[in-house]
Formats: sequence, C-alpha cells, structure tokens
Amino acid sequence: MERTAEGLPAERLIQVFERAFAALWRRALVTLGEVTLGAIVDRVLYNASERYTMFSSLRVESTGLCCETLHERAGGLRRDQLAEGIRFIMIEFLVVLGNLTAEILTPALHAELSNIAREEMGGSERGPESAPEHHEGEDGEGAES
Repeated sequence: MERTAEGLPAERLIQVFERAFAALWRRALVTLGEVTLGAIVDRVLYNASERYTMFSSLRVESTGLCCETLHERAGGLRRDQLAEGIRFIMIEFLVVLGNLTAEILTPALHAELSNIAREEMGGSERGPESAPEHHEGEDGEGAES
C-alpha cells in the first residue's frame, strides 16, 4: 500500500485509505461482527488521534470509517503527516485484529490490501462497491496454526 500511495495528492490518498479500510472492514465484519469491530476501530482511532490530531474527527459507521472531515480539510493537510497517520491506523488495525484472532484473519486482510494496491497501481478508478465480494470460509478457517 505504501508504494501505491507514493506521490498521491492528499485528496487521492484519503480516497485510497477509505477504499482500503472499507475492504478490511467488510472482510473482518464477517468474522467479528459490527459491535466488536466498531469497538476495535474506536480504540485504533483513539490511539491514532493522540498522535495525529487530524484523525480525531473520524467516525465509525456501520460500513467502516467516515472520512468526510478529512476530505473537507484535504487541501490544508500536510501530505507527509497524512500518509504517516494513515499508515499508523492501518498497521494498528491489522495488529489488533491479528492479536485478537490469533492471526486467522491476517492472510485474508493482507490479500484485500494487495488487491486494492494492484488495482490502484493499474490505474483502476473502481470504487469500493465494485471490489470483489468475499464469503465466509475465506478467512483461513481450518488453516494450520
């Protein structure tokens, strides 16, 4: 994802972040449910906003993160701080989910990010609604521990 975001203007970086986070949200939702996932994201956002105040206005909704205020402020944000904060949120989210699920979701979540990175690097302008659907059973259940 870092290579994908390299050189993108702030507004486009926020769009890619939204798309990537939405894909992770949908994938984890199958296993964890909305209440648990919402609590996890709330905690991740709390930690992120302590370091990067620009994220203090993000909200958790039933479909994931609402980044409306980031979009409104995109022109006034330092791109390097925005990229660093997004990286922090994504890593923190993946680490927490990995710890809570004994890494069972990790391969599927990384695959989601790889798909988005591949589409973005290929110049795809597809939105999150056109991303491939994933079904229960693709989260590594039955994988060796």
